[in-house]
Amino acid sequence: MLNFIFLVNKQGQVRLSQYFKHQDENERRDIEPEIVKKCLNRQENQCSFLDYKQYRIIYRKYASLYFIVAADEEDNEMAVYEFIHHFVETLTSYFDKVTEIDIMFNMDKVHMILMEMVLNGEIVETNKNRILAPLRTMDHASKR
Repeated sequence: MLNFIFLVNKQGQVRLSQYFKHQDENERRDIEPEIVKKCLNRQENQCSFLDYKQYRIIYRKYASLYFIVAADEEDNEMAVYEFIHHFVETLTSYFDKVTEIDIMFNMDKVHMILMEMVLNGEIVETNKNRILAPLRTMDHASKR
C-alpha cells in the first residue's frame, strides 16, 4: 500500500504531497523534510530504495524533480518504482514533456491524474487512456 507521494525539486521544495493514510499534521511536518533530505543527499550510484521508520521509501529523479513514494515494507519495491515511471509517463503524455512549472500551475490536473491511478493507497489504474479520459473530457468541454 502506498502511504504518500512527494514531488520535490532539487532544492528540496515540495511541489506536491499527497497522503493516502491519515497522518497527523505534526507528523507530516517532521516526515517531509527528513525524507526529502535523505533522498536528495544520496549519490547517483546508490540504490533508489531506503527504509525510514515503518516505510520503504522508493524514489526516482527525472530532470529537476524527485518523485518520492512511501510504501509498506512488505510491498514490492520494483512495482512501486515502475508505478513512479508510469506516473511520469502519464504526466508527460498529458503535458507534452512535463516540467516543474507544469506541476506548479496545474496542480489540480496533477492531482486528478494521481487520483485516477491510486485509490486509498492502492494502484487501481495503469491504462494511460483511461487515466487521462476525464481530463481530456474536461478540456474538450471547456473549449466549447
